[in-house]
Amino acid sequence: MANKVYKDAKSALDGLLRDDLMLMCGGFGLVGIPERLIEAVRDSGVKGLTCVSNNAGIDGAGLGLLLETGQIRKMISSYVGENKTFAKLYLDGKLELEFNPQGTLAERCRAGGAGIPAFYTKTGVGTLVAEGKEIKNFDGEDYVMERGLFGDIALVKAWKGDKAGNLVYRKAARNFNPMMATAAKVCVAEVEELVEVGQLDPDHIHTPSVFVKRLFCGAPYDKKIEQRTVRKA
Repeated sequence: MANKVYKDAKSALDGLLRDDLMLMCGGFGLVGIPERLIEAVRDSGVKGLTCVSNNAGIDGAGLGLLLETGQIRKMISSYVGENKTFAKLYLDGKLELEFNPQGTLAERCRAGGAGIPAFYTKTGVGTLVAEGKEIKNFDGEDYVMERGLFGDIALVKAWKGDKAGNLVYRKAARNFNPMMATAAKVCVAEVEELVEVGQLDPDHIHTPSVFVKRLFCGAPYDKKIEQRTVRKA
């Protein structure tokens, strides 16, 4: 079995990065984002990137780091409302944006990973989302055609991974990481805990090792909170 384990994010991305790549980035809000990998992409200096992600991080964290350095050319996202840098870049005409309904984005990534080039959905029919796209009628209802997404590199973060590359996500981190892991030519994973082969319950594995080419343990992590709310005394 080929060694998939690397010492850190920089070495795990060695030889993979170049300008104008499409990156499939896992995570939901600040949960399960591949933060060490994003930092390594920033430090590499590559530019002209297209990033597919549910959201664009926040100012100073997640993909917000790549927005601040101007390395992202285009975002394909569902929700970007927590990032002032994103808003300014977009309004200044310095960032392209392709908005997707959240479920549509998830299915576009899942479809891309499954080798499905396009599919039809009712979501977005009659709205700006459907402009310029094929509309087809099935059983008396209109559906809009959406293309599957398949990138150059998938960057994902898992709770646990074994040395073969099997991954287990935890709670909201499962929202986008599993489909992103399948939807690229190469998947690189960072994990909170790296274990020996055989220590993960086979029935609990979310991303099988066949999809993961490289991984590393990025611990320790500082758990960031996107919106801190507290109960009134």
